[in-house]
Parts: sequence; structure tokens; C-alpha cells
Amino acid sequence: MGGTRYGHGVATSFDDLGLDERLLRTLRQLGYESPTPIQAATIPLLLNGRDVVGLAQTGTGKTAAFALPALQLLDLQHGRSPQALVLAPTRELAVQVCEAFQAYAAGLPGVHVLPVYGGQGYGVQLSALARGVHVVVGTPGRIMDHLEKGTLDLSRLRLLVLDEADEMLSMGFVEDIETIL
Repeated sequence: MGGTRYGHGVATSFDDLGLDERLLRTLRQLGYESPTPIQAATIPLLLNGRDVVGLAQTGTGKTAAFALPALQLLDLQHGRSPQALVLAPTRELAVQVCEAFQAYAAGLPGVHVLPVYGGQGYGVQLSALARGVHVVVGTPGRIMDHLEKGTLDLSRLRLLVLDEADEMLSMGFVEDIETIL
């Protein structure tokens, strides 16, 4: 077999990364042909439960690099408490990341992803959280609001992503991030 398995060497195909067939099928439908370097380097590590600091330029596939393993690691048999939390510095990025998760989850029936950010009414977020979600993508401020109100339960969290962590830190979210962690 060519390529690599689980983070050793250079993977030349998504098939080499250990992804579920349903995710591979969705990637083919979305027109993805081969993993970018950040995807090849991080997906196997995340699937194996490793902590990763991924650095790559904009447009290199960082979102897929963390979203695909996050989706694969969801345990859909144990309710719909959030199992993955993605913190993003802006509502625009939170929406963009949420949309990417939803696209990648197209072949995974029953997966629920929720964007949580300021400027959006609490009602929509509260009703979605009450129904249950597997992945929450949000800004630190709004995540903090939900934690303080007791409307977001992170006790079953299995994966945390700090997307654009450097930007969040430069925007002054250090205390919020520390509290969330």
C-alpha cells in the first residue's frame, strides 16, 4: 500500500489517513482529491488522540484538518451533548467553520453542529442546545455567556479546537479562553 498510515511519512491520498468511508465519500463528492500537507500531518494524529498545534497559511485546508477527525471521533450513541468545541475569534469565522463541518458531515446522519456567536439571538441557540448538538463552533464571549447561564454543558467534551488562536489572543480573549478551558 502506498502513502502513509497514521502520521508517519507523507500521505498522498485521503484513503491513507484512516478516515471513515462515509467521510471519504463526502470528500469525493465535494471534489477533494488529495490531502494538503496540514491535513496529511494532523488528521492521523488527531484520530489517534494526540494534541496538535497546526500552523499553516490561509487557504491550506486547516478547517478540514481538524473537522474531519472531530466528526469521526463523535460518539453518536451517547446523546447529543457537545463533544467538540471550536473557538473562533469572529462570528464570520465561526459561521464559516460551522458550514464546513456541516458539509463534511453530510454523510453522517444525525450529526448536529451549532454556531454560537454574539449578534445572533439567544433563542435560536437555546432551542438548538436544548435539542442537543454534537459540535459547537463559537466565539469565546458567547461561549462564556452560555457557560455562565448554565445553558452549555461541556462535561462530555472530547475535542477542543482553538481556531486562529493567535488572533484570539491578540484580540484580548485570553481570560475567556482560560475560563473555558
